[in-house]
Amino acid sequence: MRYKDNVKELSGGERDTTNNRMELMGVIIGLSALKEPCEVILTTDSKYVVDSVTKGWVYGWKKRGWIKSDKKPALNVDLWERLLPLLEKHKVEFKWVKGHAGHPENERCDELAVIQRDKYLLNN
Repeated sequence: MRYKDNVKELSGGERDTTNNRMELMGVIIGLSALKEPCEVILTTDSKYVVDSVTKGWVYGWKKRGWIKSDKKPALNVDLWERLLPLLEKHKVEFKWVKGHAGHPENERCDELAVIQRDKYLLNN
């Protein structure tokens, strides 16, 4: 997280998870760390997160009782239900960047993810 010259790094992990769940958790934890409503530029390499919100998919899933347009259940409903109120609280602009393409903050997020993965592997 960056505000002017201030940087705050948050990272973590979960056992038996998926990349999409961790991408959502990153957004949830970051937005939850904000103490008051903010204008946020959220930069991510997750098309899953960006497209689900900016293309309105998640709102359609919710409206249909968490069923996708193909009639299959939406995934990660527990996390979407945590994220949607945060998107109402904050003004969030989603910015997609290609992963592993030299974007400094995105590369740092990958480094933090590897550190968390390695910590998990060492302890299990």
